[in-house]
This record gives sequence, C-alpha cells and structure tokens, in this order.
Amino acid sequence: MSNNLEAQLLQLQQQGETAIAAADSLERLEDLRINYLGKKGELGALLRNMGKLTAEERPKIGAIANTVKEVLQERLDKQKQILESAQIQAQLAAETIDVTMPGIYRPQGRIHPLNGIIDQAMDIFVGMGYTVAQGTEMETDYYNFEALNTPQDHPARDMQDTFYLPDGNLLRTHTSAVQIRYMEKEEPPIRIIAPGRVYRRDDVDATHSAVFHQIELLAVDEGLTFTDLKGTVKVFLQAMFGDLPIRFRASYFPFTEPSAEVDLQWNGKWLEVMGCGMVDPNVLKSVGYDAEVYSGFAAGFGVERFAMVLHQMDDIRRLYNSDLRFLQQF
Repeated sequence: MSNNLEAQLLQLQQQGETAIAAADSLERLEDLRINYLGKKGELGALLRNMGKLTAEERPKIGAIANTVKEVLQERLDKQKQILESAQIQAQLAAETIDVTMPGIYRPQGRIHPLNGIIDQAMDIFVGMGYTVAQGTEMETDYYNFEALNTPQDHPARDMQDTFYLPDGNLLRTHTSAVQIRYMEKEEPPIRIIAPGRVYRRDDVDATHSAVFHQIELLAVDEGLTFTDLKGTVKVFLQAMFGDLPIRFRASYFPFTEPSAEVDLQWNGKWLEVMGCGMVDPNVLKSVGYDAEVYSGFAAGFGVERFAMVLHQMDDIRRLYNSDLRFLQQF
C-alpha cells in the first residue's frame, strides 16, 4: 500500500509540474491550483488513503506529500510571476504612444467677436457700478412701445418696422423694454445695462440685419443731469476705442428728452456709434416713479456696429456665417 501511494504522489507531482508549465493564463493557473492543492483537489484525495497505512509508513508518505505540495506551490508561484509579467508587458505595448506618428489636430476655440464686444462692454459698465439685467425676446406692445412713451398713433413707431406675432405680441425691437420691467420691480437709485438680441424688418445687406444685438444702459437717481450722461458715455467709449474725440448731436427718441446721437472720430472720420438722452418724465411716471424727485439717463448701441468699427469689417453678414476662415482671425 505504501509503495503504491508513493508512486501516485510522485506521478501527481510530475503531471502537475507539466500542466502548470503549460498554463497560458492566470485563470487557467488558478484552476490548476484548485485542482491539485484545493481542499477537494487530487493531493487531498490521495492523502485520505493514509488512514490505511501502518504507523511506520505514515511519516514517510507524509514527508513525500509535503514535498509534492511544496514543489507544486513553488511552480504555481513561479508561473504566476511569469504570466503577470507577460500581462504587464502586453498592456504596456498596447498603451505605448508612437511619438513619430503625426498628432491629431484639434482647433482651439475662440471667443466670437460679438461675444467679445459684449463681454468687454459689460466689464466696463460693471466696473462703473452697473448691474446686468436680462429680459425676454418676445414682448408685449405695452413694454416695447407704450410704456416707453410711444402710443399706438405715435409717428415714432414708423422708425422701427416690427415683427408682430399672431397672438398680438411682438419680437422686441430694442432692449429698452428690459428697463421698464426692471423699474417696475425696483426702487431708485438704479444703474443697469441690458444686453440682448433684438429684431426688426430690415433688408439684409452689408450694414443691416433683421436680427442684431444691442446693449442699453439706464441710470435713475435724484439729481442726475445731462452732464452725468456725457461723462458716463465718454468714459465708456474711451475705454472701448481709446482717447478719441467725441461729440454729441441733438436727435430725437420718444423715450428720452433731450436726446442726442454720439459720434466718434475714427480714422479721421466722424462715426455715429450711440444714441442717448435723459429719460422722458412720462417713462418715469409709467413705472410709478416721481418725476419731480427722480431723473435718469439712458443710452444704447449696436454691438455689430462696434464690432465692424473695431475690427474694420466691411460686411455685417460675416458675423453670422460661421466661416472658420473669418472667425479664426479673432
């Protein structure tokens, strides 16, 4: 019995070493460990026969069994190191970057020239103590016209060809409507700027668009005068364009009185860049302000106009065509 069990143990060792050496994956190696050295493995099955041995035979067979177990465990550990090392090398090879290969071109994003003008203008006004206010692009006739001193029969409505909607509302023709909504909710003193898109039935050409952007400013407080308006406009324009000559020309807007156009001397020519004026008392009354106590001034400009002047553009349509050849210049 002893000789037969000894032979089986040595045969098991030989088979195990051969199988372990041939294992080509860590999963296969774990299966072999369980098969040979697990609780229900082949070595355990053989050792259960030791109860049939004599007292003199048991120490000898036990020593052989321990040797078989140690040899197989050593082979398992060694093969595991080999397989893990091979796995790491394969992973490194798969993840290696060939620095001689040409790189993938990823174009760098840029700020659109219109957004750049808006951001720059807001930074200037916020630095002067103004707050940014937003409003809806679809408006009612009351907020777009009537509350701004432009009733139904007022000739000033002819100055703005409006997109009317089937429900009686309209697409705002200026961001001045934001001023009315803001004043209805807030008490003076107020200082706000209102940037946003506006809509008019203009024929699209090199200098006109049916959709464009405006920024308007409004200040209401006790004792504000036209001098405050001129100082504010001058500081803003010189921050945008540099220390250039500026002039104010008398003009007309239904919601300001007196009103003025602002010109800037650019490259030797006078360019109209803004409209402005003192808030008409009727506008203050429409939002519940006491026109005997408070006064205010407002001004507004087209963002596209500023972009065309600052970047020397010849066609407003370039701002909307999403042509990368054009946009990559900024």
